[in-house]
Amino acid sequence: MIDATSPGEWQMWAVLAGAVLAIVFYCWERFSIEMVSAAIVAIVLVFFQVFPLTEGNPGPGELLSGFANPALITIMALLVVGQGIFQTGAMEGPTQRLLASYDKRPLLTLLAIFAFVLVVSAFINNTPVVVMFIPILVAIAARMGRSPAKIMIPLSYVCILGGMLTLIGSSTNLLVSDSMRSLTGSGLDFFEPTMPGLFLVLGGIVYIAFVLPHLLPERATMETEIAGGDGKQFIAQIEVTRDHPLVGVTPVAGMFSDLPNMTVRMVQRGEHAYLPPFDDIVLQSGDLVIVAATRKTLSDLLSTRAEFLRGMLQTAGPGEDPSPGERLALSEAVVPPGSRLVGRLVEQVGFRHQTNTIVLGVQRRSRMIRKRMGEIRLEPGDVLLLFGTAEALRKLRHDRDLLLMAWATTDLPDPRRATASLLIFGGVVVLAATNLLPIVHASVLGAVAVIAAGCLNVRQAARAVDNRVYLLVGSAFALGTALQSTGAADYLAMLVVNAFAPFGPVALLSALFILVALLTNILSNNATAILFTPIAIGAANQLGADPTLFALTVLFAANTSFATPIGYQTNLLVMSPGHYKFTDFIKAGAPLVIIMWIIFTLYAAFHFGFGSGALAST
Repeated sequence: MIDATSPGEWQMWAVLAGAVLAIVFYCWERFSIEMVSAAIVAIVLVFFQVFPLTEGNPGPGELLSGFANPALITIMALLVVGQGIFQTGAMEGPTQRLLASYDKRPLLTLLAIFAFVLVVSAFINNTPVVVMFIPILVAIAARMGRSPAKIMIPLSYVCILGGMLTLIGSSTNLLVSDSMRSLTGSGLDFFEPTMPGLFLVLGGIVYIAFVLPHLLPERATMETEIAGGDGKQFIAQIEVTRDHPLVGVTPVAGMFSDLPNMTVRMVQRGEHAYLPPFDDIVLQSGDLVIVAATRKTLSDLLSTRAEFLRGMLQTAGPGEDPSPGERLALSEAVVPPGSRLVGRLVEQVGFRHQTNTIVLGVQRRSRMIRKRMGEIRLEPGDVLLLFGTAEALRKLRHDRDLLLMAWATTDLPDPRRATASLLIFGGVVVLAATNLLPIVHASVLGAVAVIAAGCLNVRQAARAVDNRVYLLVGSAFALGTALQSTGAADYLAMLVVNAFAPFGPVALLSALFILVALLTNILSNNATAILFTPIAIGAANQLGADPTLFALTVLFAANTSFATPIGYQTNLLVMSPGHYKFTDFIKAGAPLVIIMWIIFTLYAAFHFGFGSGALAST
C-alpha cells in the first residue's frame, strides 16, 4: 500500500478544518465574498508565520503568488478586452444577426450556438470562447424576456465539457499527459480522451438541457428595469448628412427598411414637408427625417451604426464631441412646471452649447407631434431623451430647469472604435488558439491595445477588473498552497487509494474520481491534475492495470469544476454577467458532478467488465 503520512502534523488538520470553514462562509453569504477571501489570505499568512512547518514552510511570496498567477492575470486582461468590445458595441452587428435568426428559428439558433461552443472548446482555450459569446447570449436572454442568469452558467458548463474531448481542450489535459509521460515514458494521444469523454459530455448535455434550467435563478438586473422597454414613443430627428447611409434610400410600401422599428412621421426638405404615405420620395442630403421610436430602438441605432452617431454629433450645433473612450450614456429628463425652458423652442435652448448633451427625442403624451426637433416648443411634463457623456449627464442633476431621472441613465456603446476592438479581440483569439503566444501574453497585449486604440480609457479599464473575482482566485490559491504544503491533499489522496485498492480497479477509480472532482472545485484544476496523476499511476502499477484509464480518471475528474465559481476561470467570467451568488454554482454544479461520477463509474465498470473481476482485488 501507499504510505499515508502527514508531514504537516497538527497544522494539516488545522488547514483542513480551515478549508471546510471557508466553504461554509462562502455558502453562508452573511459576509461578502471579498471579505471572506481577504480573511482567508490574512489568516493563512499569520498561521504559517506563528506556527511554521518544520519542513517546507510556505513564505508570504508563495502564499500570495496566486494574485500574480497567469490564469488570474489572463482573466483580468480578458475582462478589459471584453469591456472594450462592450463599450464600442462591436458585437452588436453579429448579435443583431443572431437575434434575427433567433426570431425566426429560436430553438435551432440556441442549439447551433451551444453546439458551436462545444466543438470549438475542444480545440482552443475556453476563456476567449466564453468572452466572445457572453454579449451575444445576454442579448438573446433579453429577447427571450429572461434573466441572463438562465443562460450564463450553461455557457460555462458547455465550454468545460467541450474541453474534455481532446488533449488540447484544456491545459489540465496537457498537464496530466506530461505527468504520465514523465512517469511511464508515454503520454496520452490527441484523441485519447474523446471516446470516454463523449459519454460524459452526452450526460452533461442532457442535464444542462432538461434539469439545469429549473435550478438556475430568475434574477432581474438593473439593465432590464431601465432599458426603456415600456414602449413609450419619443419624437426624434435624423438629419441626412453628406455620405449618410440614408442618402438615396427609397421607401418600400411606405416603410423605410433602413429604419427598423421606427415610424417615419415626416420628411422635411427645405420648406416642404412630406407626410405619409411615402411613395416616390428619395432621401437626399439635407433632409430631416422625423420619426417616432422607443428609447431602446434609438439606443440600438446609435450603438450599431457609427454613421448615425457621427451625423447626430455633426448636426447638433456647437459643442465638443465626446472623444473615443469616454463613457457615453442615455438618460431621461422631465421639464417641470415653472422651468425657464417652458415655452421655448428646443433649438433656442441650445442644449449642446449649454449642457454638452443632445436632445435625441421628445415624448409628449397629450398629442402627436409632426415638427422638426428644433421647432418643438417645450411644455411642462415633456420628457426629453438626452444623449451625452456620463459626466455631462451627471452635472445635469443640479439643473433646476430639468428633473434628470438618474435611475433611467444607462451607458451607450460608442461604435466609432468598434472595428478596432474587434480586430484586437480577433488577434487575441488567433494568437492564443494557434499558440503563437501563450494566452496570458496575448490577453495582456490585447488589454493594452484596447486602451491604446481609444476603445477604453484607463478608468474604464480599471472598472472592468472585477475585485471580487481577483480576491476569490487569489485566496483560493493561498488555501491550495496551504493544503499542499501541510500534506493535507496528499494525505487525503493516499487514504482513498489505500482504502479502495483492495476492492479492485473500478472501486478505486470511482473513489479517485469523486475525490479529485471535489478537490478541483476548491483547488485549481491544474493543481489537482499535477497532484493526483502520480498517485493514480502508482495505484495502477500496484494493481497491475493499464495506467491510461487511471490517468484519464484524473483528467476528467479535474475538469468537473462545476460546483464553485473558483473551480474554473469560465465560471468566474460568467459570474458577473449572470449576477450569480456563490451558492448558485453549488446548486447548479453539484448534481452535475455527481452525474459525471456515476457515468464514469459505469464506463470504468464496462471497461473492466461487470463481473466479479471488476470488484475483486487483482
